[in-house]
Amino acid sequence: MNCLNKIITINDFIDLKSNGIFHNKNIVFTNGCFDILHSGHILYLEEASKLGDILILGLNSDNSVKRLKGQSRPINNQQDRAIVLSGLQSVSYIIIFEEDTPFELIKIINPDILVKGGDWKAEQIVGSDLVLKNGGVVKSLSFKEGKSTSNIIDNILKG
Repeated sequence: MNCLNKIITINDFIDLKSNGIFHNKNIVFTNGCFDILHSGHILYLEEASKLGDILILGLNSDNSVKRLKGQSRPINNQQDRAIVLSGLQSVSYIIIFEEDTPFELIKIINPDILVKGGDWKAEQIVGSDLVLKNGGVVKSLSFKEGKSTSNIIDNILKG
């Protein structure tokens, strides 16, 4: 699949679902800013993808990242972040969302498995209540200590 074909809208997802693309497939969902892609992200997404058949990544829009991380972020715009992520074999589809949390996206996607990195407790993961209510699974995956975009930015600023 062409990497650009992995970047879809929520309406594209609804169309794919109604066409049976996801029939009998376990959908894994995760989300984040993924501003500067690093090894922690790669290992986390690989681990997430192994939990099901399709990994859908909800990507925070530029405006959402600004609200969450401050006006100096994101470093890379949403289209560039989406393109880089779409080049990863572990990621099946990317949906950019404008809200601060992916709650509405999770409601529509209704994943079988909802995951976040190990710095999140399962009960703190946005949408965990929805997924559990629908019979799905919520997991907090392993965390790679010291691997973060904020650490990379701090190291760059220190010179």
